[in-house]
Amino acid sequence: MGDAEITTSQWRLVELGRIVLFSHGPYTGRLAAIVEIVDHKRILVDGPSDNSDLAVPRHSVPLANVSLTSLIIPKTPRAIGNGPLKTAWQEEEVEKKWAESSWAKSRERSKKRRALTDFERFKVMRMRKQVRFEEKKALAKVKASA
Repeated sequence: MGDAEITTSQWRLVELGRIVLFSHGPYTGRLAAIVEIVDHKRILVDGPSDNSDLAVPRHSVPLANVSLTSLIIPKTPRAIGNGPLKTAWQEEEVEKKWAESSWAKSRERSKKRRALTDFERFKVMRMRKQVRFEEKKALAKVKASA
């Protein structure tokens, strides 16, 4: 008989300590940690951010209103209090890790693009055309010398 290799899935599971990003509601764009699973559609979250503009009070939220991130606060006990959660949040440097993630960077990039004026979008288009022209010119030069 051959050896069976068993690996765990790489899905983002709904688990205690998982960091979530709000996608709908009054806290859109803010981070929070799962502190309790209410049922198969609702979770209890708490976002103990140092910045009061990014803090999320403890409340129950439907899973449809949040996105699960790959960040986790390991070994989070059920119904952890706000103080210990804030300590664990700071030890894990959740906000720093989030800011370094490609997901956060792409959200910032799209936020900047949405804020551009018509003239700024025009300038971006002209710059992209200019870069494309230079690339074509360099490619033609390489082909001609080959």
